[in-house]
Amino acid sequence: MKIKSAELETVIGITSKLPENTLPEIAFAGKSNVGKSSLINALLNRKSLARTSQNPGKTQTINFYNINKEFYLVDLPGYGYAKVSAEIREKWGKMIERYLEKSKQLRRVFLLIDIRHEPSGNDVMMYDWVVSKGFDPIIICTKADKISRGATQKNLKIIREKLKCRPGTVMIPFSATEKTGRDEILNLMDEILGTEE
Repeated sequence: MKIKSAELETVIGITSKLPENTLPEIAFAGKSNVGKSSLINALLNRKSLARTSQNPGKTQTINFYNINKEFYLVDLPGYGYAKVSAEIREKWGKMIERYLEKSKQLRRVFLLIDIRHEPSGNDVMMYDWVVSKGFDPIIICTKADKISRGATQKNLKIIREKLKCRPGTVMIPFSATEKTGRDEILNLMDEILGTEE
């Protein structure tokens, strides 16, 4: 997939209605600070289309990026962020839940997990929940440049076991700085959308 155009088209908050999109959607979910914004910028070859921050919990809305006027890349708020009140966390959770249940155009969910750490309870819950909604999540293991090549396979195995991944689950080690895994993810999107050249 070649990225010809990318723009942030719709931003919805806790009380907003979901947009009635007619183009297919691919959603990115992951806990706060897992590197969602960095991943999106790396995929789209943009420096700061998605705002990155050292402070977790930057994305507090659902952001719809229109890509090539062909599909939407949907950035969901990070979950499991400790520094906001339980009430706000719950509202974010409800917002993610509402989107995953109600979107008519959602084709696939990419779940981001930090490759350096064992998946958290929230990660396991999110994986199970996405599966329970009938989706087969693709696991993107972020920050792959932060560990040695030798540790990569070992950590992928730990993540797979901890999430109790279904057989055949796709896992991609990814690094925003080195762009490792970028082509694989874009090729997968082509397959999902049926837009292969």
